[in-house]
Amino acid sequence: MATAIALDVNGRSVTVTVDDPQMPLLYALRNDLGLHGPTFGCGLAQCGACTVHLDGKAVRSCVMPLAAVGTQKVVTLEGLGTPERPHPVQQAFIDEQAVQCGYCINGMIMQAAAFLATSKDPSEADLKQALAGNLCRCGTHLRIVRAVTRVARRR
Repeated sequence: MATAIALDVNGRSVTVTVDDPQMPLLYALRNDLGLHGPTFGCGLAQCGACTVHLDGKAVRSCVMPLAAVGTQKVVTLEGLGTPERPHPVQQAFIDEQAVQCGYCINGMIMQAAAFLATSKDPSEADLKQALAGNLCRCGTHLRIVRAVTRVARRR
């Protein structure tokens, strides 16, 4: 039996109808709402490509059941900033040319933005530790760290 689930996504109230309320949030975001910032990587919460914010906290949407979201505010890469006014982390990734293949970038940006929102004056080691759970295979780690450091130092 289909179930309608109300969500707050990127500041909008939306409803998705699913057969299984335990379906991962990622599938609803991508397939039902057309938001392609969060990406399917591993499906096991190990790579970070699917990271979104739930009430400001970075979570892996590939293992977050829709039914568990409740009234929490979901923010995806698309809701973090706009093309006209990118979030400071998004702008830093552009400025540092931190994207190569782009597969991990959603997770890196979302993880970094959540970390920087709660960390006053992080060291480079703190930044690296915060991003350690996000995998990048193409090797732009140095540019990613420079981008996040850029934002941390500008505040």
